[in-house]
Amino acid sequence: MRVLVVEDEARIADDVARGLAAAGFVVETVSDGEEALFRGDTEDFDVVVLDLGLPKLDGLSVLKRWRQGGRRMPVIALTARGSWMERVEGIEAGADDYLPKPFRMEELVARVRALVRRASGHASSVIAAGPLILDERRMQVSVDGIPVDLAPLEYRAVAYLLHNQGRVVSQGELSEHIHGLDDAFESNAIEALIARVRRKIGSDVIRTRRGFGYLIDGGGS
Repeated sequence: MRVLVVEDEARIADDVARGLAAAGFVVETVSDGEEALFRGDTEDFDVVVLDLGLPKLDGLSVLKRWRQGGRRMPVIALTARGSWMERVEGIEAGADDYLPKPFRMEELVARVRALVRRASGHASSVIAAGPLILDERRMQVSVDGIPVDLAPLEYRAVAYLLHNQGRVVSQGELSEHIHGLDDAFESNAIEALIARVRRKIGSDVIRTRRGFGYLIDGGGS
């Protein structure tokens, strides 16, 4: 899952990026509102962590322009503690959640995971497709109740396909959301990745739609 962190305080941005990366997310950071507006307008993110107090263009303005332009990615707004009016304005501008500073990293990770699940129609941190089960809190994938040892990139691929189960995901989209744009995989590398995953979880769990991409059938929780 790909996350954009918009935060002008370098220490906070680094802490958030490390915390989300440790939780299995692909994280990219920007430090001002103008760059955030451009990135959010031109790239696809599964969730955005948006500080409202930004240089060049404030976070509320960024959020309003995204929503006015039809951008629907989930956004969690970071606000100053005690600033209830800012939180109200953020929610009315289109924020899906908010978190006052300072915050515990565990809470931010939990809220980000919840927003991603909600956007893909899942209510629980445990997502299933037949015998395949993803437990986000434990960062564990199992098949028929047996844990599967996946490398981090393999885990991210399974998690993204499960969150989008029932929909064909192209190689380019999968690469972008599990690896980021800067280090995007070639198509043969994605094919090799899926082949490794299939050897571990079963050959029939991830289907290939020739010329379109990969699919985990819907019907899970």
